[in-house]
Amino acid sequence: MSLDLVFYTNPMSRGQIARWMLEEVGEVYETVILDYGTTMKAANYLTINPMGKVPAIVHQGRVVTECAAICAYLADAFPGAGLAPPPADRHAYYRWLFFAAGPVEAAVTNRAMGFVLPEGRERAAGYGSLDAVLDTLEQAVSGDAWICGDQFTAADVYVGSQIDWGLAFGTMPARPAYTAYAERLRARPAYQRQKDIDGALIAEMQKQD
Repeated sequence: MSLDLVFYTNPMSRGQIARWMLEEVGEVYETVILDYGTTMKAANYLTINPMGKVPAIVHQGRVVTECAAICAYLADAFPGAGLAPPPADRHAYYRWLFFAAGPVEAAVTNRAMGFVLPEGRERAAGYGSLDAVLDTLEQAVSGDAWICGDQFTAADVYVGSQIDWGLAFGTMPARPAYTAYAERLRARPAYQRQKDIDGALIAEMQKQD
């Protein structure tokens, strides 16, 4: 029997972000592993995500895609986990969650792909420059607190995943503020559970290749 919360993913994808959030929430969920070339493009999955990509979740019939949206949705759907500030105190939460989903994702991906903005056209790209994005991101994670102060939230899961991956793959510089923040994230039990689960799945998939 299918559970109320179903998670569609591939362990070698941004699905790792959503799984980390699910582990922070602590609710029971069903995992469906999809293959890039086949099941991710199959008709039954395209009814869930017409983009044919992961991750996606279905919670009591409600479909949510896009990692930032999944993180924010799960924080609201399971308030007992304490992963979102009270609505009146969500200014930093929304600011940095969507900053990471917009300017950070675009600027880092463009640089990794070798895209160079024409001189004088920086404003047209929205994020301006990678250096400006990285300097601004540093403000969000400097100090010893989380993005929303003393409370760890879904914004830390999403922003933290961007920084954690950026440091691991060399797409972000190892600035002291980034590395200190990443070390705090990596100490979280839910982060470690996600890495163990997806690491085991990746190892199993590689054995079959």
